[in-house]
Amino acid sequence: MINFTKMEGLGNDYVYIDCTKKDLKDASNLAKIISDRHFGVGSDGLIFIKNSNKADFRMQMFNSDGSEAEMCGNGIRCVGKYVYDNGLTQKKILTIETLAGIKTLELNIEEGKVKTVKVDMGEPILDFSLIPVTDVCEYESDEKIKFYKLNIEVEKEQKEFSCVSMGNPHTINYVKNVKDLNINKYGPIIEKDKHFPNKTNVEFIELIDNNNIKMRVWERGAGETLACGTGACASVVASVLNGYTDRNVTVELLGGNLNIEWNKENNHVYMTGSATKVFEGKIDEENILNKLFCKG
Repeated sequence: MINFTKMEGLGNDYVYIDCTKKDLKDASNLAKIISDRHFGVGSDGLIFIKNSNKADFRMQMFNSDGSEAEMCGNGIRCVGKYVYDNGLTQKKILTIETLAGIKTLELNIEEGKVKTVKVDMGEPILDFSLIPVTDVCEYESDEKIKFYKLNIEVEKEQKEFSCVSMGNPHTINYVKNVKDLNINKYGPIIEKDKHFPNKTNVEFIELIDNNNIKMRVWERGAGETLACGTGACASVVASVLNGYTDRNVTVELLGGNLNIEWNKENNHVYMTGSATKVFEGKIDEENILNKLFCKG
């Protein structure tokens, strides 16, 4: 049997498996099977918690379509909660290795359990070749920081996007009303547009005031989710560069709120939000192996 924990950060839900003592094979297919909301546990993806020789722990994540992703802001907060609440560490400041680099977590403990987590997400990546994105136009913000935009034709409509990476690619579009947005129409077209060699996550932003925005997200490899931590960070960076907001912003997502601060002194982006355990369970390993064998 495989022990697992279902956790969520603002409704962005993943299945977590402790692989510090035993690793699992065929992770991509395993993610597709476990994430299935009808025949599996049901989630936006699968996250393995592993040992690291560079940090306290390593996080490896897969989307529900089986693709491996560099980083997940909501996911990494839950990793911090998992390792502390399950006694894998007593540290309140942790380092987690990801494909997007090593991230530092500050755990807020209440009654012996992690309630919220503040994550140092590092510096935003604005170099178009590293995001990566092609055929962009260069802009300079009021703060003399260069960033990039592009125009994409979607269903015969020209739309402007700002491009930012937080270790994974994000493309931000500003709309008047996110509630009425047909995200299932626009999301998949933009995700797979030719300008994005590695595909992209897509954020749609409604501006409220200098310190508040609303956001809906179409995640690469998962579709619309209730929240995206890296997407919230990228959206605040883009909003600052476009001159729309200050550097400390509350991002309202379908699953709840995140506080995002883009620190001017060290250029790091800090994300603070909740992490919640939903339930624990066991997966029939023999049944999973049969499904993997059939898929092979």
